[in-house]
Order: sequence, then structure tokens, then C-alpha cells
Amino acid sequence: MSEAKSTSVITVASTKKFDIGELFLEGRAFLALVVIIAVFSFLSPNYFTVSNFLIMASHVAIYGLLAIGMLLVVLNGGIDLSVGSVLGLSGIVAGYLMKGIELKSFGVILFEPVWVVALLTCLAGAVLGGVNGVLIAYLRVPAFVATLGVMYVARGVALLITNGLTFNSLGGRPELGNTGFDWLGFNRILNVPIGVIVLALLAVLVGLLLSRTAFGRWLYASGGNMRAAELSGVPVKRVQIAVYALSGVCAAIAGLVLSSQLTSAGPTAGTTYELTAIAAVVVGGAALTGGRGTVRGTMLGAFVIGFLSDGLVIIGVSSYWQTVFTGAVIVLAVLLNSIQYRGARK
Repeated sequence: MSEAKSTSVITVASTKKFDIGELFLEGRAFLALVVIIAVFSFLSPNYFTVSNFLIMASHVAIYGLLAIGMLLVVLNGGIDLSVGSVLGLSGIVAGYLMKGIELKSFGVILFEPVWVVALLTCLAGAVLGGVNGVLIAYLRVPAFVATLGVMYVARGVALLITNGLTFNSLGGRPELGNTGFDWLGFNRILNVPIGVIVLALLAVLVGLLLSRTAFGRWLYASGGNMRAAELSGVPVKRVQIAVYALSGVCAAIAGLVLSSQLTSAGPTAGTTYELTAIAAVVVGGAALTGGRGTVRGTMLGAFVIGFLSDGLVIIGVSSYWQTVFTGAVIVLAVLLNSIQYRGARK
């Protein structure tokens, strides 16, 4: 009788130990964010202030928007290397439309309202993302190769449109109903930057899409085991095209926000941002093999990367060391992901 009791106690104790370890692994992004805030608040009196947090959050908004789209692709078991270039091209498309389209035959310049510019820019992002999806789903091109090719095409088109120059002073023409993008980059609601609000709204919408819709279930199923999902009736190819198109839309929105913050659009904007987006997804606990990950974790990952980078700038660390620290965080995140999901497989 006593032996049975001791065995049950040992079993309960080992279960609790496993739960604590699993809780640490699942909450590592949140814990990392807390540690980053605590350390930099100790090192700099200017870090732990409301104004600084809002400024850093506006920087994170760009990475977060890209990371949400990247999460959808990663959940599907893919990768999207084109989001940085799509961001840059989207800013150029928006800047081109803001400058006005000259109709020489009629001797007029057509200025579109801001909402039309934003809609057309998002449409351009969706088309580029859709091209990725078609190449991958129907032509069987590996995701790495397809998105790498679209990355170069998008960047090249941006350079061709601008001839390597930058669209400056995107202020619009208020008398023509075009007030520019200043409101998106500089305006605030209840002292919260508009870009941060856009990120929060998109995160909520995508979170609901993943947790409350059939599409979300299809996405997790196809990412976990594409062949089994296809045999179960999941429209795998349509899901693939949809996630890449949505990734393109997210990149386009990020391009709009960035162009607004800079009040300009350059053809080289967003260079290497795709790597930051992947890093945010990995730090947030998503598995690069697909089928595992959450919007909540990805947002935490984006804030970890953003707050770490800005903190290093505030305390005056060299940009070279910033790259080293960021890379170390990513490697550690991948290692923890491997430990977590290896344990899940067992």
C-alpha cells in the first residue's frame, strides 16, 4: 500500500516538473521581453518611459505587420523571402499614385484619394503574393526559390519605376481630396500611434481567422501534414495561394505605414526585413516545419526583436554588436523550438 502511494507521489511530482518546463518553453518570448525591458530600464533612465515605449512600438509595427503575414506562410510549411521587397515596391506604388498620374492625352493629372491609393497598394501586394502561391501550389516550385525570384523581381520593378530615386514629400493635395499619408505615420488616437493600432487590429483579425474559421483549421492541418489534409478534403492548393496573397497584403500595409512614417518612398526600403519577420515568427515559438504557431507568440517575438534593437541603440551599443545580439537571440529561439517540438513528437 505504501509503495503504491509513493509511486503515485513520484508520478505527480514528475508531471508537475514537466508542466513547469513546458510552461517555460511556451512563455519564453514573454519572459524574454520582460527581461529585456528590465535590463535596459536599469541601464538607461530614458528607456522605461511611456513616450519611449510608444516610439519603439511604432517601430515594431513595421516588423509586426510583416511577421503576421510570415506566420501564415510558416504555418503552411512554407517561407516567404519576398516580403521585404514587396514592402518596398508597395511604398513606391503608393508614392507614384500620390504624386498623381499624368494623362497627357487629356492634359490633366489624376490624383486619387488616400483610400483608393491604399486599396490599390494592397491589391498590388496581393497580386505579388498570389504569384508566389501559384508558383508553389500549381507549378511545384520550392517556396524558397519562388519567393527569392519574386523578391528580385519586385525590387527590380521598384528601381525601374523610380530610376533608383526616392519619392519625397508625400503630402498629397488636400484641395483634391488627397491628404497624403501623414495621418498614418504621425497621427495618434488616445496618444497611441496609428501604425500600432493598425497592427493591433490586424493581429486580432488574423487571430480570429486562425481560431474561429474553417480556413484556420485548414491552414493548421495542411501545415502539419499536407498529404493527409488533402486526403481529408482540405483545398490545399487554394490555402497555399491564399496565405501567400495575405502575406503580400500584410507587406503592402507595412509599406504604407513605413512610407507614412518617413513621408517618402524609396526603392531600397525593406531590405533584409524579411529576415526580421522570420526571426519574429521563430522567437514567437512557431515551428518552421509548419502547423504550429500563434499570432500572440508572433507579436511577442516582434516586440522582443524591436525592443532589443532599440534598447541597444539607446545605450549606445555599436551596430555591429547589435547584429551579433540579435543573431544570438534567433539561434537561442531556434534551439528552444527544437527542444519543445522534439518533446511534443515524443
